[in-house]
Amino acid sequence: MSHLSTQLASGQFVVTAEIAPPKGTNLAPALAEAAKFEGITAVNVTDNQGANMRLSSLALAAQLQQAGTETVLQLTCRDRNRMALQSDLLGAAAFGIENLLLLSGDHSKFGDHPDARPVFDLDSVQLLDMTAGLMAGFDMVGKPLDGVPNFFPGAAVNPAAEPFELMFQKVSKKIDSGARFFQTQSIFDRDALERFMAAMIPLNVPVVAGVLLIRNAKMARFLNDNIPGVKVPKVLLDRFDRAVDPLAEGVAIARETVGWARELCQGVHLMTLGHEDKIPAILA
Repeated sequence: MSHLSTQLASGQFVVTAEIAPPKGTNLAPALAEAAKFEGITAVNVTDNQGANMRLSSLALAAQLQQAGTETVLQLTCRDRNRMALQSDLLGAAAFGIENLLLLSGDHSKFGDHPDARPVFDLDSVQLLDMTAGLMAGFDMVGKPLDGVPNFFPGAAVNPAAEPFELMFQKVSKKIDSGARFFQTQSIFDRDALERFMAAMIPLNVPVVAGVLLIRNAKMARFLNDNIPGVKVPKVLLDRFDRAVDPLAEGVAIARETVGWARELCQGVHLMTLGHEDKIPAILA
C-alpha cells in the first residue's frame, strides 16, 4: 500500500505537493526540485497542466518513484482515448505507482497548442470506472489482465463551485465510481470548505485541501481573471496591495489556510510554484 493511502486510513494529516515535468527532456531540474520537498507524503506529477505541452507525467513519475519519492500520477482525459488511458495506467502500475489523480483536463484551446484536437473519449467519472475495472482484473471490454494493478485513485473537486448541489452530485458519482480521496482546487474561503466538509462527513472519504502560494497582487488578479474556478477574495487582494513584502504575505496567507484546513479536512496539497523552500514556513 502507498504511504498516502496508509496515512489517510490511519487519520494522519497528510501533505502533498506538486511538480511539473519539463518542457523538454532535461529531468535534472525537476528531480532536484523534488529533492527539496520537506515533510511531504507524496508529490503530484502534473499532466500537461493548463493544456500546456510538457514531458509525459508518467515518465517523470516513474523516475521519481525509482529515486524513492512517492508520487501521485495525474492523468487527464483530454489527450488520450480509452486505449491509451488503460495503457498508461498499466504502465504506471509496472513502475510501482499506486496513487492517481484522475482528471478530465482543461480544454486544449486554453493552452499553448490551441489548435490541438481534444480527445475526451471518457470523462473523469468514466476514467474512475475504468480504473476500478483494471483493479478487478479486466480491461474496458471485459478481457482479463495478466497481472492486476493496485491503485489508490483520487479525484479533484472545487468546494467553492456553484451551484453547490450540482457540484456535490458529481462528487457522489466519483465516489460511486471508485474515488478514494479528493484533492481540491486552490481554496481561499474557509466558509466554503466548511460547507463542503460538512456534506462530506457521511461519505467518509478523505479530502486534501489545495493551498496555493500566491506571490503578489498581480498573480492574484491573474488567477481571478484567467483561471476557471479560482477566486481570490478581495480581502486577500487588499492584503497584497498593502504588503511591503508580497511573497512573505503570500506565505503568511498560505500558512493561515493550512491552519484552518487542519481543523476541517485530512490534509493539504501545496502548490508553491518554484518556491519549495517556503514549504517549512507554510507548514509551521
